[in-house]
Amino acid sequence: LGHRFKSKFHGYDKYSEHQDQTPLGKLQQQYWTTRQQMIKKLGQKEDEYVVMSDAELDSKLDMFEAIEQSSVQMLKIIEMYQEKLINLSIEESEMSRLLKSQSTYDTKTKAGKMMAAVSKSQNFSSQQRTALRLPLVRLYNEVETFQNKAIRDTLITIRKMESYRTEYRGALLWMKNVSNELDPDTTKKLEKFRRVQAQVKKTKTKFDKFKNDVIQKIDLLSASRCNMFSHALVSYTQTLIMFWQKTAKTMGAVADAFKGYQYYEFNIIKDLVEPSRKLAQLVKRTESQEEAMRKENEEKSEEKLIEIEQNEKEDQINELIDLMTESESTVLNEQLKELELLDKEKQEKLNKIQKEQANKSPS
Repeated sequence: LGHRFKSKFHGYDKYSEHQDQTPLGKLQQQYWTTRQQMIKKLGQKEDEYVVMSDAELDSKLDMFEAIEQSSVQMLKIIEMYQEKLINLSIEESEMSRLLKSQSTYDTKTKAGKMMAAVSKSQNFSSQQRTALRLPLVRLYNEVETFQNKAIRDTLITIRKMESYRTEYRGALLWMKNVSNELDPDTTKKLEKFRRVQAQVKKTKTKFDKFKNDVIQKIDLLSASRCNMFSHALVSYTQTLIMFWQKTAKTMGAVADAFKGYQYYEFNIIKDLVEPSRKLAQLVKRTESQEEAMRKENEEKSEEKLIEIEQNEKEDQINELIDLMTESESTVLNEQLKELELLDKEKQEKLNKIQKEQANKSPS
């Protein structure tokens, strides 16, 4: 009897699922799915517990949207950057040609030499700047491949997941509607509730599968994006650093070679002759003042060093004097007195010799 009851009950469940696949069941399912789509489209409030259950998924979808938008913007920025690099390189090259041609007309003054030197530095900078395009093209290709393959594949999975989520939430709305009309004493309504419940379980199973796939793919997408940039940007940063080092060295050499204001005798614009001369005199005066101040500071520093050395010697002598005992000091005093007596005797002898010579001279 138990076996028969189980078989009958199992057949009843099958019958319920089979009834769900009838045209009427499909029509009802499509109705509630469409209703859920309208709720989402119009931005109406949904069940807060259902929304909270998908909080992790929604945060991952926000991350995917940020990755997708930033990748599109990155492609546009790289294109604009390459265009600006080319234009700037062309302008530098044209400026170099202009300065080179003008330097040939003014070879006797420093202005011609300055124009020739700046022309070479501008031409060098233009050539070095074009080297930045190669790593930029490589970066653009990497981002474009990432956009066309990885993001597109993830987007297809997200769209499938969204369709199953809409079906699942529509089935929940359907089950909620049926549960409000449920009467345990009525067999037909109970059968209808079970059919709807089976539909909810079926849609939830599909939705959970694609939900996990989407979360895993977005995590993998974020990690692969970081890995892509860490490799693709290395060559660009190295090329950029080399470019700035080389151009800075070249420009610095030109600036050091023509340091200060270089006077130029204007032949065409006569109004600039007098201001240019005054500026040259002012620069020369300030340079001489700076040189005088530098020498004065050097002399003062030397005097301070000499004074410090003398003070150190005096301090050493004072330390030696302080270290002497009383007996040593008395001996030193006696020796000083003897030296004074010897000096007096020498002085007296010299005086006697001078007197004798003075007495002999008149005779």
